[in-house]
Amino acid sequence: MMIRLMKLFVGLWLYGTAMVAILRAGLGNMPWDVLHQGLAEKIGLSVGVTSIVVGALVLLAWIPIRQKPGFGTVANVIVIGVAFDTMAPLFPENPALVVAVPMMLGGIVLNAFATVLYIGAGMGPGPRDGLMTGLVARTGGSVRVVRTSMEVLVVIVGFLLGGTLGIGTVLYAVGVGPLIQLFAKTGLGGPALARGEHGGGDDAVAKVGECGSSSPEPAPVSAKAWLGRMRSAART
Repeated sequence: MMIRLMKLFVGLWLYGTAMVAILRAGLGNMPWDVLHQGLAEKIGLSVGVTSIVVGALVLLAWIPIRQKPGFGTVANVIVIGVAFDTMAPLFPENPALVVAVPMMLGGIVLNAFATVLYIGAGMGPGPRDGLMTGLVARTGGSVRVVRTSMEVLVVIVGFLLGGTLGIGTVLYAVGVGPLIQLFAKTGLGGPALARGEHGGGDDAVAKVGECGSSSPEPAPVSAKAWLGRMRSAART
């Protein structure tokens, strides 16, 4: 149990740190962080606090769709935001490209590593992904359609509010899945993630959806299989 808790909290802290690196690089944020940054600028709160507020509001949206949070779900809402605000002063803001590019790329790699640690704890999905699976269950839509719709919506709203959309957003979307698969092979995410639920590497990548902030769903997976994994994680 202690090892699982360590994976959970270290993973969440590193996830928040990765968010800082990507955002401060100024080359484009992760999808949900486009919204967090845009909202933060409008309401006068830090990005970390805004992330906590948005996560809490998303959790409230679980009620009508009858989703139940796990310990990791609640920890996700709090720890990532705290980590962001704690680590933010250590990173330069909008640095020169010679610094910004390594910051952005390093943040994407760190995000993937943190995701594997967090998934490996097996203590429940992130609030945004629980909302996704709940909507899939209630609407009968596909995971890909529901997930993509959510990501596009938050990016548009965040961009209109002033959030940064750029090459970093695109690189994150196309790169984080393969990186998660690579780190999963180390076994840090547990044997199930390393081999995939049904023995396939691509299916393992789909478990990125159990992460909290804004990871895409990079590999096709049936709604039934995804929901089964989420419910299993929530019971853990």
